[in-house]
Amino acid sequence: MTRLSSQLAFILEIDKLKSILRQTPITGAERRQENDAEHSWHLAVMATLLAEYAPEQVDLSRVLRMLLIHDVVEIDAGDTFAYDAAAYSDKEERECRAADRLFGMLPSDQAANFRALWDEFEAVATAEARYANALDRLQPLLLNSRTGGGSWANHKVTRAQVLTRMEPIRHGAPALWPVVESIVDDATARGWLS
Repeated sequence: MTRLSSQLAFILEIDKLKSILRQTPITGAERRQENDAEHSWHLAVMATLLAEYAPEQVDLSRVLRMLLIHDVVEIDAGDTFAYDAAAYSDKEERECRAADRLFGMLPSDQAANFRALWDEFEAVATAEARYANALDRLQPLLLNSRTGGGSWANHKVTRAQVLTRMEPIRHGAPALWPVVESIVDDATARGWLS
């Protein structure tokens, strides 16, 4: 394959991200669930708007690239519901295989770049990855809080589970932690979280 044909094949392949449904509900729509492409777009907008709340000077361009590709692996691996412990048992293995295949479709320089960004997001070791991960946790929290408890209520998620899941926000965007606590307190008071 030529460089361009590899790139075009990857572009067509990632269109499948639009068909991967998440457990997170969306607001103001007839259908109930967001898809992975919508999730990634929403996170990219959030990263731009909330950059002032990142704890360290971050390279926003790098964060945006991470957020746009972080869930591409779910084309093969599927979306793993955040509160499903059993599904997490092989999540890393499924996603690594998917990353090998999907990023391997690209020319070698781009494959290496995309894989490095995905690995960085997963490792959560840089300021950029911590900020990106914080937003990846915050977005479903916001949507669940605006949809009557959303996937929390549907799956009987507890307050403790949500607070544990939101913990990366303390480190990736600590100025946003009071928002998390307020939302969780409100959701508990409303009976959406036990």
